[in-house]
Amino acid sequence: DLAQLIYDLKNVNPEADVSVKLVSEVGVGTVAAGVAKARADHITIAGFDGGTGASPLTSLKHAGSPWEIGLAETQQTLVLNGLRSRIALQVDGGLKTGRDVVIGALLGADEFGFATAPLIAVGCVMMRRCHLNTCTVGVATQDPVLRKRFTGTPEHVVNYFFFVAEEVREILASLGARRLDDIIGASDLLDRDGMIEHWKARGLDFSNIFRKVEAAKEATYWTERQNHPIDDILDRRLIEKAKLALETKVPVAFEAAIKNVDRSAGAMLSGALAKRWGHKGLKDDTIHVTLKGTAGQSFGAFLARGITFDLVGDGNDYVGKGLSGGRIIVRPPENARIVPHQSIIVGNTVLYGAISGECYFNGVAGERFAVRNSGAIAVVEGVGDHGCEYMTGGVVVVLGGTGRNFAAGMSGGVAYVLDEEGDFARRCNMAMVELQPVPEEDDMLEKLHHHGGDLMHKGMVDVSGD
Repeated sequence: DLAQLIYDLKNVNPEADVSVKLVSEVGVGTVAAGVAKARADHITIAGFDGGTGASPLTSLKHAGSPWEIGLAETQQTLVLNGLRSRIALQVDGGLKTGRDVVIGALLGADEFGFATAPLIAVGCVMMRRCHLNTCTVGVATQDPVLRKRFTGTPEHVVNYFFFVAEEVREILASLGARRLDDIIGASDLLDRDGMIEHWKARGLDFSNIFRKVEAAKEATYWTERQNHPIDDILDRRLIEKAKLALETKVPVAFEAAIKNVDRSAGAMLSGALAKRWGHKGLKDDTIHVTLKGTAGQSFGAFLARGITFDLVGDGNDYVGKGLSGGRIIVRPPENARIVPHQSIIVGNTVLYGAISGECYFNGVAGERFAVRNSGAIAVVEGVGDHGCEYMTGGVVVVLGGTGRNFAAGMSGGVAYVLDEEGDFARRCNMAMVELQPVPEEDDMLEKLHHHGGDLMHKGMVDVSGD
């Protein structure tokens, strides 16, 4: 799933670096190796000692381990597996001085994240009220009265980092190094005797933190870019065929074949459209693509307004992930010998995080349909377990059966469910929704139009037995 998400994001914006943040803990090196193999461009190892003022005290005190432990394990694991040179490794979590930077570099970090210290440089006094809008020094508040108390300037932060950089230069000079790259991963330069001999360290073994892994051919720091397999994909051809619409807004329509190896179809096309025309996109149906075959993962991911994907075939998981105004139609071929309302046509986690747009599925969807949907409209002929989970807006019409735990965590939007068996109430999670029957004289199309763009404050599931 993470590899697919990284692939989705790289498609929608090929110029952007994809970063994955990992908590410093035992075993984080193995996870980091998997993230590197999943082709992330950047990994951040986050230590336990940082954290925003909005973090719960239990998280600040009891979550994660020191960044030194997680960073050392990650560096050693990546080098051992020949993965270190192709990924940028960052560390954060309470870094304050140039000495911290140099220690981070010696343990393997290419980059360093600072947050708390620069905030203090501009006036933060650590009241830990960031989430309450009551920051007494005007840093983290929208209250105009409190904001007048803010006395920080950009020069305060610049001056702080000048001194950090100067301290780094002084320590590098004392080590006989000219560049930071020269000491990345050189853990043998760390002075450990004083710590090991200290009475507080008796009985503790820190040898693995200081261990330096010898790389056969690999560099011990970031030297090359990840190889993302996005040069020859379906979207490149779709963009070429839609070039007229992307540049001049003239409507175009065309057909294309699609196979299950064509993942994230539509993501790069949507990125190209958004880069030119922004989130507003184009008029509906400006780019109409009829696709035939079986779509791979994340079909129609982040599909932008103005694009219509009409898939004659079926789709895998994550259809319409992050849907952003586009229209998706999935239907079986006319000569298919299946019964649509009894057959799966799209996989699990369809419409995950959709914000706007429309989806029409001539068949049944898998589990977790419309999870975190916040504004899209969808029509489907049946869903599996956990439908409309965490939904906050939009409209879902289920013209068939549902699995268990429907509407769990649903805090907004409307779902219409055809309850022919009369047992939907038993399968619906009633913790945050209320059930209402649909009156016979009610015009469902009018309700769809009325509710479609609204963000409801409470989830509502309409049930029809007709």
